[in-house]
Amino acid sequence: MRGYLIRIGVDQAFGGWNAPMNPETNEFVYVPIPESRPMPTELATPYTLVLAALGRFEQKHPLATPRQVHLPRNLVPANMHLDPDFQHLTYGDSGIRRGKGLTDLGPDDVVVFYSGLKPVVACAHRLVYALVGLYRVAEAVRVHSVHPPRWSENAHTRCVDRESSDVILRAKPGLSGRLKQCIPIGEFRDRAYRVERGILADCGGLSCRDGYLQRSAVLPTLLDPESFMQWFESQAPELVTSNNP
Repeated sequence: MRGYLIRIGVDQAFGGWNAPMNPETNEFVYVPIPESRPMPTELATPYTLVLAALGRFEQKHPLATPRQVHLPRNLVPANMHLDPDFQHLTYGDSGIRRGKGLTDLGPDDVVVFYSGLKPVVACAHRLVYALVGLYRVAEAVRVHSVHPPRWSENAHTRCVDRESSDVILRAKPGLSGRLKQCIPIGEFRDRAYRVERGILADCGGLSCRDGYLQRSAVLPTLLDPESFMQWFESQAPELVTSNNP
């Protein structure tokens, strides 16, 4: 078994905003990064698609400020790079650079997704770094092998300028998806957000130095995927096949 830990979702570097979460219930909204490439109208994934989920979250959290639950103006007219797409259970990445290691993943391998989320109630952390999804891999395919009827399943095939060498992971239905409640894993120490030491030990460790969680050019790997999966299952996760239930 092999495993990767991948950061996803809008943040200060990509979009200038962090999606909201409630640290008391671990409810959150999945808001992807902006799409930088043009998209044909029939395959576009505009940010308007997340407005209903943000609206439901705002209704449940009336004390949240507008800045916490409303998209910033720069994102409202833009398209999302909807990746991973939890509805279609896909994830795409560069097949020759950052995501090269994903190209030969297969059954029994796992990919774990996390985000830096903004708490809307009092919390010990300015940002909550939390797991937001998990894929048990079914197969990895190159973009050049994806036929047009399946272009709508992932951001790397929805854009006009497709990179034929990009890789797309497809996950096992029923065993993969978005977490209904996120699982916080991070803390701020040594001038960066890192995986809490206790969790890091229970999960078997990561390839990145001291559980470093901020964006990296190299995807962190799980040093002991079996131990990670035991810890993950002990958290009673509920996975759903939806981007925002």
